[in-house]
Amino acid sequence: MSVSPRQANWLRLFPPATWLAEFRASSLSSDAIAGITLAAYAIPVSLAYAGLAGLPPQVGVYGYLLGGIGYALLGSSRQLAVGPTSAISLMIAGAVGGLAGGDPVRYGQIASLVAFSVAVLCLVAWLFRLSLLVRLISDSILVGFKAGAGLTIIMSQLPGLFGVAGGGHNFFDRALRLARQLGDTRPLVFIIGLAAMLLLLLGERRLPGKPIGLAVVALSILVVSIFGLPALGVPVTGEIPTGLPALALPTFGLLEFDELFPIAAGCLVLAYVEGVSAARSFAAKHGYTLDVRQEFLGLGAANLATAFGHGYPVAGGLSQSAVNDSAGARTPLALLFCSITLSLCLLFFTGLLTNLPKAVLAAVVFAAVYKLVDVGALIRMWRISRIDFYAAIIALVSVLFLGILQGVLLAALASIFLLLLRASQPNVAFLGRLPGSGRFSDRARHEEVEPLAGIIAFRPETSLLYINAETVLETVLDALRTSPDVRLVACDLSASPFIDLAGSQMLRDLHDELASRSIAFSIVGAHAQLRELLRADGLAEKTDSNEWMRTLDSVLTDRKPPLQG
Repeated sequence: MSVSPRQANWLRLFPPATWLAEFRASSLSSDAIAGITLAAYAIPVSLAYAGLAGLPPQVGVYGYLLGGIGYALLGSSRQLAVGPTSAISLMIAGAVGGLAGGDPVRYGQIASLVAFSVAVLCLVAWLFRLSLLVRLISDSILVGFKAGAGLTIIMSQLPGLFGVAGGGHNFFDRALRLARQLGDTRPLVFIIGLAAMLLLLLGERRLPGKPIGLAVVALSILVVSIFGLPALGVPVTGEIPTGLPALALPTFGLLEFDELFPIAAGCLVLAYVEGVSAARSFAAKHGYTLDVRQEFLGLGAANLATAFGHGYPVAGGLSQSAVNDSAGARTPLALLFCSITLSLCLLFFTGLLTNLPKAVLAAVVFAAVYKLVDVGALIRMWRISRIDFYAAIIALVSVLFLGILQGVLLAALASIFLLLLRASQPNVAFLGRLPGSGRFSDRARHEEVEPLAGIIAFRPETSLLYINAETVLETVLDALRTSPDVRLVACDLSASPFIDLAGSQMLRDLHDELASRSIAFSIVGAHAQLRELLRADGLAEKTDSNEWMRTLDSVLTDRKPPLQG
């Protein structure tokens, strides 16, 4: 049955209408296995991330349980797995702690309120189509941010591995405090944490895609229980409440807008960028289209469900999504099977987690985040593009000094600033003729090109906008000062897709300056939008508008006899 365009638009807002129509019974078993496997991965990771966020361990499980259900209803990815992430967990710990005033109840309420606020911001972003703005954060900024977040998270977990108190406000403060406390290391705790870390790393390498984390957690609980290690001073999680999360509205009025908005906005930026990046890779792998705007609704539904279940902000992550995909997930039904499995664990098996060593949870976090520090990508940027490398370092250092929340906001601003900086300093190619042809190329890049006697031909390799117009003008005038006997200056706009009034004014100023020196000025290769604006701004009265559509070669050929006299 065919559907009207209006019906198609409404169906696009509810992705299950699409993937359920294509669903095959043979996929059910694959999704079930993937969901159970994802739950096995999620249990140790969610417990560890909840501790990283400063919240009770079961809150992390709530995030996977409820966030997965919300995303399955409105998300457009079929493999993305949603739950707590390391960066958001650390952001919550750093931002909410000072606002809660040491009250654990208020702490949890604020965390849930942040999740609700993220859901509201997702709806606003969807309504105003803000996915383009989030894309302004460059990949190089993300590499640096992830490296900084990874180092910060690792440093926050090292005290748990050594069995010391730790503390501190940023990476360097934590490192100094840890160094002072190393003399108080508990050998037994360190041995347990180190053994867990080695098993996790070895299992990841030898048995990729398998629930190694759950196996390590189970083994550590068994060893600690048999040998009575809690009595010897090994910290454990303690009793975890049995039962499903009680659904209720978040507590409003806890924070002022100016306190709440930066936290929620930072979580949204992190969650959306990380989630869309992961979802795109799986959409490309499986040959379907990802709706990046719809992802705001999927992320919003996940956080709304989590907020009602007293959780904290969740996001789609690459590591858990890779587990979901490698286990055979074909549709978001895998997330529902994961939620069912987690529900059963909360109802019947929480007692088994009482003797889970906290050092093992620290090892789980370390094994999950160490790959965020991508040294190879930083080295590659240093070799290929220094400006990208510096952008990454700005983000890395920002996170290390300021923390996750301030770091991601500063990284976003730095990304936009670098984008503007690049746009303000475009390459202006001064052209020469390729021997024996009617084609022209940049003299600075091709030594074989023939210079144009008495002619300066330049090609701005960017749109001409207010941010770069003055730079282009100064570059051309500098070239004019070092070029004697110039009779013609030709501006090739074939590489300029757009022009604004400032760009047009720059061309007017250049014409007037050349006219005062009795030098002819010609514009060639202008696209339709450029020609319309130039004509409206009066450039047709100053230059030959018949030349605007022509190639540089044809214009120079026509002008050659007069120039030679």
